[in-house]
Amino acid sequence: MSRYCLALFFLMLAGCETTHEQMVNQGYPPAYADGFQDGCSSGRQAAGLMAGDFRKDVPRYLHNRQYESGWDDGFRQCHAMQSNEDLREYRERYWDERDRDWQQEKDQGAARAYRRN
Repeated sequence: MSRYCLALFFLMLAGCETTHEQMVNQGYPPAYADGFQDGCSSGRQAAGLMAGDFRKDVPRYLHNRQYESGWDDGFRQCHAMQSNEDLREYRERYWDERDRDWQQEKDQGAARAYRRN
């Protein structure tokens, strides 16, 4: 039981790490992790998420190759993830409306058929 609790504790602790900390712990250079974090926030914001902000340390982006690579990677990945999430939510909402409309049409047809009998 104590081994289970200890494993759960470490999983919870790992869940508290920021993306930046996780990347540094996995061996990414801190400058890359900084750029990734800034690019990710910017990518989400560019995809339409109202939370977050556009962040880019322009002088660092122009002069630090690791920051530049991290920012570009973070922007692309998080922009794509946010866009895909938005598309998934739209499709769910659209198909739910279509299903609701179909069900209503089916129920109305059944009601008409029952009234005739």
